[in-house]
Parts: sequence; C-alpha cells; structure tokens
Amino acid sequence: MCASPLSFLRAGPPPPRVALLPDALFFTRSVPIAAGATPAEAAAQAELALESLAPFPLAQLYYGSFWVPGAENALVFGAYRRRFTGEQTAEWAETELVIPGFAAALGAPVAPGTTLLLASAEALTALQWEKSPVPVRVVTETLAADLSDEDRVRARDQLIASLEGAGRVTEVAAPLTAEPAASDGYLGFRSGTLVSRLAAPVAAQLDVRDKIELAARRNADRRDVFLWRVALGAVAALLLLAVAELGILGARKFWQVARLARVAAQAPRVEEIRKSHALANRIDDLATKRLLPFEMIALLTEDNRKPAEITFVSASASSNTGLHTLFVEAATTSMGQLSAYVATLRRLPMIQSVETRDEKTRNDGGTFRLTVVFKPGSVKRADSIAQ
Repeated sequence: MCASPLSFLRAGPPPPRVALLPDALFFTRSVPIAAGATPAEAAAQAELALESLAPFPLAQLYYGSFWVPGAENALVFGAYRRRFTGEQTAEWAETELVIPGFAAALGAPVAPGTTLLLASAEALTALQWEKSPVPVRVVTETLAADLSDEDRVRARDQLIASLEGAGRVTEVAAPLTAEPAASDGYLGFRSGTLVSRLAAPVAAQLDVRDKIELAARRNADRRDVFLWRVALGAVAALLLLAVAELGILGARKFWQVARLARVAAQAPRVEEIRKSHALANRIDDLATKRLLPFEMIALLTEDNRKPAEITFVSASASSNTGLHTLFVEAATTSMGQLSAYVATLRRLPMIQSVETRDEKTRNDGGTFRLTVVFKPGSVKRADSIAQ
C-alpha cells in the first residue's frame, strides 16, 4: 500500500543534523561567573577561565561552554584538536551542531541535587547538579568493548561512589538523539522519557567548532534565511498581483461588454446630436462671425512692424480657408528685410503661424507671398476696438 503523498507534511520537518562526539575526548570544569553577568559577559568569562585551565592554547582546542542566566557557575569543556581526524572534521561542515554527547542532556529539567547517568556502549558519563541549574561536575568512565554486564554494573557503582553528594541518580540507558525542531528557537533531544531542550543561543555556545568559522557560518545562515524570506514574500506578492490582475481582467471584460452594448444603443442618438451641433455652429458662424481682412492687415502693419522696403500688393481672406487666415502678395526692394519681418510677425502674441511662398528675386528686390494665421479671438472688429 502506497503512503499518502501528504505523509511527509504530517511527519513534520526532519531532525537537525547534530554530531555527538565521544565524552571521553573532553575535559570539563565548572568555573565561577560574576553575579549579574550578561550572556556575552558570561561567555567571555568562561573562555578566559578555560584558557587559564587548559593545557593547550585555545587555538589548538575544540571547546564550548554552558551557562544559563542567573547561574553562579558555567561548565566549560574542551578537547585537543589532534584527537580528531580530517575525515571527522570534514563531516562537521554539513551539521548544524557539534557537541560532546553529554551536552545533549544539559537542557533536561532536573531538580537540584540530581545526578544524570548517561550510558553508551563505550562509556558512562555522570552529570552532577547541586543548587545551580548548571552541572558542577561531569565525569566520564571509559568502558572496554567486551565488558560483561556484571563489570558494567560494577563500573557504574564505582562511578557513582566517586561522586561526592551524588544525590538522586537518574539513569539514561540509551544515548540521546535529536528530535524534529518544534520551532526555530530550540533544539530538542530525547532518550526514553528524558527530554532535553536547548535554546538556540545556548546551543551556539555548546558548539565546539572553530569560533571564527562558526561566526561566519551563522552570518551566512542569517543572510540565507533573510533572502529566503524575501524570495517567499516576492513570490507571494507576485501571486497576489496575478490573482488581482485576473480579477481585474474578468471585471473589465464584463464591464467592456456592457459599455459597448450601451454605446451601440446610444450611437444613433449621439450621431443626431453631433449633426445638430455642427449645424448650430455653422449657423452661428454665419450669423455672428465675419472675415476681418482690414483688421488683419492693420495688425501686420501697425507700430512700424512692416519695413518700408516691403509693399503689400494685394491681400485676401476667405471663409472657405478659415476666418483667421490672411493671404498677402507683396514686393520688396530688399529681400534681406523679408526674414526680419517674418521673425517680427512670429513673435506677435496674436499670430499663430507665418509662412512664405513663391519667393522671386530680381536684383536686390523681389516678390513673395505671405500666409498669416491669427489665433482665434485675437482679431477684433474695428468698431468694437473704437468703443
């Protein structure tokens, strides 16, 4: 029977890739933390304490620390880098977290005076809490691979006896394994009924990899998450715009059909109104508007605009060519004055356009035609000007 295609959605996200390193490779110490310290200050104090305690410089160690706000101590741990092969460290590049095996249990809800005993095939590790929420002691006992069950029980009893004030001992028979992340803020581990949850900032301090590389990796992860969210937002916006565009196209189609039907129904009436309007305008033009050729000529010659070298031979206007157009035939004794006169006319506010045609030159003089178009309403009747 085939699995449902949606089964992977119901299963949730896969567990994060976490590398749990052998506890026996790490030395551990509990160091004091100043009261009221911030997480950054506590991390700096823990690193300084580890540097003073470690037999090697920090650059030669894989190390980390565990502290929770308000705790009076921090747990620091480290391992000599040469204890790990190049093949092992190469695999860490694909993991989200690299920690000692016992560090997975540090987020478990344990009461003060409790000792957690973690069992694996090759070692026993005891984590001892007193009053602080941070363990005060971590002890690891390496076991031989061929050790009998009786010898394992004897080693367990000896390990517990070596702890002063072990208190209530809780045994964890199987190593903890990573659980699917319930949220971006926590990493979870489980072994049987024991559940350990580590906040992301706390887990970051537990990671033993090179701190400079870790900082670069986290910056890249934050950038990738930001770009991914931007991409998702852009895709969502594009989908929303596409849906809106489809809705607009659909609405426009129905609106356009209704509009065209209404236009077609009103077209005969509109045509009648247009014809009536054109006829009324024509009647108004015939009744109230007149050609004003003399007024046009006066505008072309007044204020000494026309040079003395230019003489108007004839002028005409016709309603067929427009009420505002004047045709002038002229002669001049100096063709050089023509361009200056045309430029003067074109600068006049009542002139719309001036064109010259049929220019004929004889010696210095010649003849030409002017077509002058006045702006509507700019030419007034002589009697209205006098009034």
